[in-house]
Amino acid sequence: MNRKLILDIVMGSVIPILILNNLNEQLGTGTTYVVAALVPVAWIFVDLCFITKRFNFITSYIGTFAIMRGLLAFWFVDGVQFALKDSMGSIFTVLVFGGSIIIHKPIIYYFLMQGMNPESSQQEQALKALLKEPRVYRTLVKGTKLLVIVEVLIGVANFLFNLQIVVADFGTVMFNQQVAQVNAITRIVLTIPEFTGVGVAAMSIRRAMFYHLPKENNKDHDESDFWDLLKLRESQKAAELISPPTKDSEEIQ
Repeated sequence: MNRKLILDIVMGSVIPILILNNLNEQLGTGTTYVVAALVPVAWIFVDLCFITKRFNFITSYIGTFAIMRGLLAFWFVDGVQFALKDSMGSIFTVLVFGGSIIIHKPIIYYFLMQGMNPESSQQEQALKALLKEPRVYRTLVKGTKLLVIVEVLIGVANFLFNLQIVVADFGTVMFNQQVAQVNAITRIVLTIPEFTGVGVAAMSIRRAMFYHLPKENNKDHDESDFWDLLKLRESQKAAELISPPTKDSEEIQ
């Protein structure tokens, strides 16, 4: 487990839970709740501005998500409204990912374009061409749909967990402790299906991408650099345009 992931877990889950359980007397219940809710938000902005220092599609998405969470921290509710509020992250994801499918621009495409980080305009254009292959595009759509379904299930489960566990009134020590309890459960349990869905989608997309990539010197795809294979694919496409197959060679094939 790398240091960045450990920091994400500590700042996103461990510290807020400790604050909710231990600082109610010192800060007051309302202030304690707000501070605990804003710690993960502040960490995201510190990460984006001082650690990652990259502003692109992915960081814009994460930043928007963080702003939403920050604003929701000041919506002081309990009961059903709190359960709905705590599930807003899933609702946001479903709307963004689902909307991208409706407009025929699966959001995974943009995550891939940013995440794979092409280093030149040639690599960027070659990657775009690969992702537009019908087989790959269909997999991008299916992967986005899968993540929408997973996020819907996570949102429903999160709502029910909160509804069942957080039953105290807002502004009480018991409320903060119950929020800490539900966070300790959901931050672990609900992360498993999320990572599983991402993993399944990633494997399917990878398989579809390599289907359209040539092999280098009869080596397995795993033994070659992805960008080298993509460059080889572009070279072969250019060669075919210059010297298209003859009728005799087509008959032999």
